[in-house]
Amino acid sequence: MKSCILAVLVCGLALLRAAHAQVSVTTSRNDNMRDGQNLSETILTPGNVNVGQFGKLFSQPVDGYVYAQPLYVPNVSIPGMGTHNVVYVATEHDSVYAFDADNNTGINAAPLWQTSLIDPARGITTVSSNDVNCSDLVPEIGITSTPVIDITAGTMFVVTKIKDNGQFLHVLHAINIFTGKDQPGSPVVIHAQVKGNGDGSVNGIVKFDPLHEAQRPGLLLVNGTLFIAWASHCDNSPYHGWVMEYNESTLKQTAVWNSTPNGGLGGVWQSGGGVASDGTYIFFATGNGSYDGPKGGSDFADSVLKGPATSHLQHPYDYFTPYDQGTLSDGDTDVGSGGVMLLPDQGQGAPHQHLLVQVGKSGSIYLIDRDHMGRYNPNNNNQIVQDMENAIGGLWATPAWWNNNVYFGGSNDYLRQYTFNTTTGLLSNTAVATGTYSGFPGPTPSISANGTNNSIVWTLQVDNYGSNGQAILHAYDANNIATEFYNSNQNSSRDQPGIAVKFTVPTVVNGKVYVPTATQVSVYGLLGNR
Repeated sequence: MKSCILAVLVCGLALLRAAHAQVSVTTSRNDNMRDGQNLSETILTPGNVNVGQFGKLFSQPVDGYVYAQPLYVPNVSIPGMGTHNVVYVATEHDSVYAFDADNNTGINAAPLWQTSLIDPARGITTVSSNDVNCSDLVPEIGITSTPVIDITAGTMFVVTKIKDNGQFLHVLHAINIFTGKDQPGSPVVIHAQVKGNGDGSVNGIVKFDPLHEAQRPGLLLVNGTLFIAWASHCDNSPYHGWVMEYNESTLKQTAVWNSTPNGGLGGVWQSGGGVASDGTYIFFATGNGSYDGPKGGSDFADSVLKGPATSHLQHPYDYFTPYDQGTLSDGDTDVGSGGVMLLPDQGQGAPHQHLLVQVGKSGSIYLIDRDHMGRYNPNNNNQIVQDMENAIGGLWATPAWWNNNVYFGGSNDYLRQYTFNTTTGLLSNTAVATGTYSGFPGPTPSISANGTNNSIVWTLQVDNYGSNGQAILHAYDANNIATEFYNSNQNSSRDQPGIAVKFTVPTVVNGKVYVPTATQVSVYGLLGNR
């Protein structure tokens, strides 16, 4: 059996090496910078993304809500089924699917493979919303975060939440992307503890609580290390923010960090946005909770944090905390509701070579030097590069970047486009263009372009997720988002994607747009081009 698995893996990897020139989407927001860009899209253009030429091609049913961003790998050799471009979909029913990405005819009418990571016959099920006393995720909780794929290893890493005969667990799986089977050494149950006297501590130890913790942010894989982050369900205490590191080859836990070991809360939420990395450091944001960083303490709620991507995270290397942290925390106006996005490295003569942007529930845009993040100033935020207070609707999303433009999908606000000045190193003081709709939550935009040409901003409108309404796919001119090329309501009888799920993100790659919903993944492209 082991030799058969090895043969499948070797054959599959050979095909994937031949496909490296093609575009893959293997992580949340397309890359570890979390900028949402696909700059190698040569099929979809402003000239053909319109209701006459572009629309829904087909849908594939799934067994649970899809919060995770679909992932995509071209030219995958599936045993006994040939070679396919594959879209991978994870659900709250703790299933992972591999679908042919281009059509649903013939053998592609069914999944290429489907893996269930529960076993009800043995008492292993998903977790219900009632179990966690929270209706944020309904009716069940299984896989919520976006997995990550290592193409070279042929492995997808997935975190599940399960109920095993009454015991609540989070489980890390390493799944073979060719077969859907667990790789050797997989799965592992996640446990963690740190020293501290915070909420839920016993005898100076804070233990990871698998019932209260929610694994929402997308997984990060960098330098052979897997980073996994947690917050909670509905702010139901006791909980803390956790960031854990695992060796991707051995699945051995190598480090654990807790955001509030001597207090409480401080979750890493980011509305599903993944922990970001520039290859040397990781960056993430925390929500409301305990804070004593300036006093030399260990509690870092309502902060944007930097840690090493190459060694163990024990204490933040650097951080930024807004001057009004206490007010934000008391008002549940989290800094960490939005995901951190890293800007491309600027030239040697730039005022700041390494920047990030982050927005929380207050709608204040923080532009921060990644090399000198500013830490805490009790009087104002003048220590960071740029602070635009209440500039947009609160962000339950991650911004996107393209060609010196930043796109923010604020809550109950219009999609807003800001420009970045490479000479001054600053964002425009106000938006240069706005989109066509507003609602809660705002969208996480995605970009398709052929370099600096044929650029499109894609969003999912999901403001009617609470009433089982349809999601709406939108496409805008990235040069001026006031111009809308397409939306799926223009021909709703043909193009409806399915029931909306909040915080969802479309994946745009190789001429297709993959839209996750409550019951299916819908595939859009040029009509007649399946």
